[in-house]
Amino acid sequence: MASEDAEQVDVEVPALLGGVRLDRALSMLTGISRSEAATLITSGSVAVNGRIDRPRSHVLSEGDRLEAVLESSVPVGVEPDPSVKVDVIAEDPSFLVIDKSADLIVHPGAGHRTGTMIGGLLARYPELEGVGLESGGHPDRPGVVHRLDRGTSGLLVVARTEEAYRSLVGQLSARDVDRWYLALVRGVVADERGVVDAPIGRSLRSPTMMAVSRDGRPARTAYEVVRRFEGTAPRTLLRCKLETGRTHQIRVHLQAIGHPVVGDARYGRLIDAELGRDRFFLHAYRLGFEHPVTGEQVSFTSPLPDDLVRLVGSDIDLDR
Repeated sequence: MASEDAEQVDVEVPALLGGVRLDRALSMLTGISRSEAATLITSGSVAVNGRIDRPRSHVLSEGDRLEAVLESSVPVGVEPDPSVKVDVIAEDPSFLVIDKSADLIVHPGAGHRTGTMIGGLLARYPELEGVGLESGGHPDRPGVVHRLDRGTSGLLVVARTEEAYRSLVGQLSARDVDRWYLALVRGVVADERGVVDAPIGRSLRSPTMMAVSRDGRPARTAYEVVRRFEGTAPRTLLRCKLETGRTHQIRVHLQAIGHPVVGDARYGRLIDAELGRDRFFLHAYRLGFEHPVTGEQVSFTSPLPDDLVRLVGSDIDLDR
């Protein structure tokens, strides 16, 4: 079973790879050897259009969806990329707070070595290079202490010093960081508030998906209703608080209780992709933590982006 920190590939097969064998295409897309690609395919770590039973000789077609999970390869570091625009809303000598756009990928991984948030930050803040290495961090993720999925917008913090990195990682492990999200889900959530306490592990259906699993890692998500929208397609706007930080946690937990996030075609239905490919209604709107040096509590908020305001209106009270 792949670790939860393994690299994930999720791509639409381009015209150039139409007619190419699965093992060769995977090798070309990721840089791994063809034999490594074959091993991943036979182990069930590769899916084509949601099926993991395709042989290595399967011929791909343009437009196929190729998903794979790769164990982390030898890190190579990140090149500064001044072309990547990153919205930094707070600069402190110890940390940066970022308001991430939904389409931005946080750090390099298989299939996307360039165009990442961390590449953009290194171009502006070169001192980030190597932050976290002394504490067991990854060279491809300098200063990164937590992440947001592609498709999720909102706040995250990046450490600028080794001291700050250790402090923030420790706070996350101790569940002392306040992370609040707004999620619009399908259906009417009956209870005013609740907690989903269900372990999460890798899905047996698709290698890049997560699922509630008896063998998974402990995961808790608290939620409360902000507003209900009645009608032919009822929806509920929720405030969600992460008490743990598993991969895709909020999306998996809300789907598990029968209320998938609007726009989330992966954990909902294909017709749910109404916000565009790889965008769903999940926004990290509040982030709070203890200052790594002074010890004071600091807090930041991010307004809903325009594409999400369009679905719920502009009068949502984020301070409630």
